[in-house]
Amino acid sequence: MANDEIEIDTDAIQRRMDGAMAALKTEFASLRTGRASASIVAPIMVDAYGQMTPVNQLGTVNVPEPRMVVINVWDKGMISKVEKAIRESGIGINPVTDGPLIRLPIPELNEERRRELTKVAAQYAESAKVAIRNVRRDGMDQIKKAKAHGMGEDDQKFWSDVVQDLTDKAIAAVDRALEAKQAEIMQV
Repeated sequence: MANDEIEIDTDAIQRRMDGAMAALKTEFASLRTGRASASIVAPIMVDAYGQMTPVNQLGTVNVPEPRMVVINVWDKGMISKVEKAIRESGIGINPVTDGPLIRLPIPELNEERRRELTKVAAQYAESAKVAIRNVRRDGMDQIKKAKAHGMGEDDQKFWSDVVQDLTDKAIAAVDRALEAKQAEIMQV
């Protein structure tokens, strides 16, 4: 293999880092901030028709006012199962059933709970950073393998810098997202 044929797949590295960021945004969306959001019920799964199904596939999820999420369950036989799944999900909201509607009143967050949520957000961000660093390590391993196949010192330095630059940008994006989420949580 000639030196000029050795190239590192930075697109794959970027895609994997973007995947870590997307996962972080999903986790952040599930954190309750005191404001109602349809995404609060997104991770909740219901045992429906013999398989685990997301709540938003069993009914319409609306946010009619800042402190209320309403789920209009399509199949009346599923109402009790959806209600039970919400109670057992650990989101800390007590559902109120009103015919085919399940109302989720979002309680005001106290200072202590806000601080706990900022810590949870920081843990999610740290997990995303670990995932990004693992992608960086894989990229550096690709460079080492390419070196074994005859990649020159200059090329090795160039690709190492490229991978490090991608890593730095991804970590900075995680930090910005964490800062924004913590500000949102602490906002009264």
